[in-house]
Amino acid sequence: QVQLVESGGGLMQAGDSMRLSCAASGRTFSNGAMAWFRQAPGKEREFVSAIRGSAGTTYYADSVKNRFTSSRENAKNTVYLQMNSLKIEDTAVYYCAADLLVPWLRIGDPREYNYWGQGTQVTVSS
Repeated sequence: QVQLVESGGGLMQAGDSMRLSCAASGRTFSNGAMAWFRQAPGKEREFVSAIRGSAGTTYYADSVKNRFTSSRENAKNTVYLQMNSLKIEDTAVYYCAADLLVPWLRIGDPREYNYWGQGTQVTVSS
């Protein structure tokens, strides 16, 4: 049984940094895709970032580019999302998602991912 467990969320102030972790068990995704999505109250789930394939190619939403960084530690089957210069609008529940076959053209489509974590709340205050 595949499980994704996120950790690292909490209450931060604008401008702070935070790192989220997502540990996978039950299957290795080092050659697949692991992604981060987020959902704010009253809004649809949106793509944040992903890391894909054995080369670890990374993808970012425009809203987080140059502020967030995805990385992967294959030995721990874990991905990280380093979030810098946090903004109030980054407040959301952050979800980790994974799958083995995600075309790069659809890397930001949540329908491409069969495995999801339970989510972790990130709240950024002024």
